[in-house]
Amino acid sequence: QVQLAESGGGVVQAGGSLRLSCVASGRTFSSYGAVGWFRQAPGKEREFVAAISWSGGNTLYADSVKGRFTVSRDNAKNTVYLQMNSLNSEDTAIYYCAARESRVLTPTISAYKYWGQGTQVTVSS
Repeated sequence: QVQLAESGGGVVQAGGSLRLSCVASGRTFSSYGAVGWFRQAPGKEREFVAAISWSGGNTLYADSVKGRFTVSRDNAKNTVYLQMNSLNSEDTAIYYCAARESRVLTPTISAYKYWGQGTQVTVSS
């Protein structure tokens, strides 16, 4: 049974930072092709945030977070991170990590097969 677990969410003031973590159990990230981060704000559809290929470390970002968020991985800890800086109220959402078999980075939600339960990020103004 493959499980992804996010952590690191919380309440932060505008302009602040948070680092989210995603840990895989039942299967190591090295057996996946890519890991992505997505988010869903209240009343809105889930949207792509960032992705990283596990082997080469290539990355892809949504325009809305480019320059503020950084996705990275730690092979030894079997963990993917999302460092979020300069947060604003529009970043408030539930953040999910997801994994797919292919190494090709894509923002397409349906391309990711395995999903975590999400972690809440709230940015207060």
